[in-house]
Amino acid sequence: MNLGAQSSDDPAAQPLRSDAERNRARIVAAARTVFRRDGLNASMASVAREAGVGIATLFRRFPTKEELVAAVFADRMDAYVDAVGVALDDPDPWRGLAGFIETACAMQAADYGFADVLTMTFPTAKALEQRRDQAYEGVVQLIGRAKAAGRLREDFSPEDLVLVHMVTAGVVNATGDSAPDAWKRVVALMLQSFEAPARGPLPDSPEPRALYKAMLRAGQACSTSPEPGRKD
Repeated sequence: MNLGAQSSDDPAAQPLRSDAERNRARIVAAARTVFRRDGLNASMASVAREAGVGIATLFRRFPTKEELVAAVFADRMDAYVDAVGVALDDPDPWRGLAGFIETACAMQAADYGFADVLTMTFPTAKALEQRRDQAYEGVVQLIGRAKAAGRLREDFSPEDLVLVHMVTAGVVNATGDSAPDAWKRVVALMLQSFEAPARGPLPDSPEPRALYKAMLRAGQACSTSPEPGRKD
């Protein structure tokens, strides 16, 4: 018997676990607020200040920014995947695709952080990226159905949806509270340009690998390092 080890019911150990869980919850809640308001370029230090914890405490709970992003936006990515499912259930393929795009862009407009998430990729956030992949598979089906119905131009590709998210994120971040509904007009303009018959040919869409590299670079750019000298 190891007399030096505390059992799971040891009252001295329980407060430490409770404190750790409370700190984690405070950090996640604070990060939701900060990322929604400022986007993913917000610093980890600003999250720590919002949570009322030291930077060292934040990095003990979330050693990397990617881990924090994954915790904060897991439910938003779930909602994004659910929106794809709703669209696939729509018997009208074009209405399903257009409705999904409008819903996804509305999610971006409501949360600057999620607007960024949909334009970046985070390789170490495995669960988040798995859900993104699930959404992508559904989007490919949406695109195929809308083309088969003769409602979506034939040269529309899944990569074009990533460009839609990039455009929406740019408009949302540029207009902010000054013109909060500007994104709706931009999305409507894009949807009308997507409809068949096409008015003319388009330049080639980006190669999937090139677009992935762009999203990866954006995700890496928003990452920050622990700030030396900051203590609890």
